[in-house]
Amino acid sequence: MRLFSLLLRYGFASWVSAAIVFSSTSVFAAERVVLKYRAFRESIAIEDLTKFARTGEMSPDLRVNLALARQDPQTIRQSLTNTVTVDPILLDRFLNNALGELLLDEIGKTIHPPSRQANRQALRAAITLSARDRQLSLLEILQNYPTTDVEVEGDRLEAVYSQLRRLEGTLKNFLK
Repeated sequence: MRLFSLLLRYGFASWVSAAIVFSSTSVFAAERVVLKYRAFRESIAIEDLTKFARTGEMSPDLRVNLALARQDPQTIRQSLTNTVTVDPILLDRFLNNALGELLLDEIGKTIHPPSRQANRQALRAAITLSARDRQLSLLEILQNYPTTDVEVEGDRLEAVYSQLRRLEGTLKNFLK
């Protein structure tokens, strides 16, 4: 009877957690992205990055940042806005197993909190929240990252998008 009670309690807790993740908006979300390119680093407001991704219009800070880092703005914009299609429930299951944790660790080399503490959990939350609409983009992951600041190794953004594309394929194959 005690085992049944524990299973019921944890099952209910999992259900409540999933309901919160899939139905609510993020209470804690990134406000600034610290773009890092080798020794160069600059803090950009997430609103500025979002505006750039959606319209192509760059804030002065972002323009200087990308120019100093010798990055093509259109390549960065494309990496931020390209989407992959995922099933949010299947994605959550995948991210909570060993292969998913390896993927989170790999993406965590590019997107991480300044402290680098609890990165796997933060990424899992950001990715899961971002996939609620069955679409996933790097911009959404950054917007939903559950710390005030999120650091991004800018020269690896394209590689992360490639990892998300592989994830999309992996999940589709998993369904078959």
